[in-house]
Amino acid sequence: MLKQRIITALILAPAAILAIFYLPLAYFAALLMVVIGIGAWEWGPLMGFKGNTKRLGFAAITLILIGVIWAFLSPIDLWINNNELHIYAMSLLWIAVAWWILSAFLMFSYPNLSGFWSQYHSVRGMFGWLTLIPTWVAFMVIRAHDYQADSYHGAQLLMFLFLMVWSADIGAYFVGKAIGKNKLMPNVSPGKTFEGFLGGVVFACLLVAITAYTLGWTNDQIITVLLVTVLITTVSVLGDLNESMFKRQAGVKDSGSILPGHGGILDRIDSLTATAPVFALCYVLLR
Repeated sequence: MLKQRIITALILAPAAILAIFYLPLAYFAALLMVVIGIGAWEWGPLMGFKGNTKRLGFAAITLILIGVIWAFLSPIDLWINNNELHIYAMSLLWIAVAWWILSAFLMFSYPNLSGFWSQYHSVRGMFGWLTLIPTWVAFMVIRAHDYQADSYHGAQLLMFLFLMVWSADIGAYFVGKAIGKNKLMPNVSPGKTFEGFLGGVVFACLLVAITAYTLGWTNDQIITVLLVTVLITTVSVLGDLNESMFKRQAGVKDSGSILPGHGGILDRIDSLTATAPVFALCYVLLR
């Protein structure tokens, strides 16, 4: 399993980096729509859908909703004079934050309060839209900033987000395997440990600090980015646990099998669905 995970990661990581840096903004937005569409397809079983027709319908509606956002709020128009984020995009980011606060409450109370949302496809579908659609918006907010002046600026920001999430994931995996004993949230994900969580946060902070120091950032900038890293790595666990909760409720092990050793697309982007809106909002407020 570990060998498969490594091989898949070695293929996916360079592909993601190339897409982030070298695809024009519109093509990147379209590719991200495809990824979100696959994620919506995989969300179907988490809603209790067994047939392909309903899953396809949910994925199609998800893409239509993103298409409507794109039509009324083009990625190139997200930023007003590269200084102020469009009010609609800002509102969507705050809605995403509100959803993740609610999601945290649902997870901490699971399974005691799962009776209501677990029996309604529509409620779980709404949860899916709140998870997936703001992810597309957040990625475009980050990628589109200052795009006209420097097409690589947003790409560098996204890579910084990926550095946080990937390093936390790697640190949590190996530290958890080595010394993990205390379960973080056994009712939702028995495999995750408190030691693994702390290991992920520390590993991410070390890599980010080294990167910031190498780039010659000031002490104040390094302190700010470390605080953001702690927040982002904590939220990344929230995204992972969110999917685990829905999979456990639906009796599903993996969201899919498209990625050998990793499962489905949702299994790979679950952390990003939570961190991207928070990171985008932090960037808007703190830059």
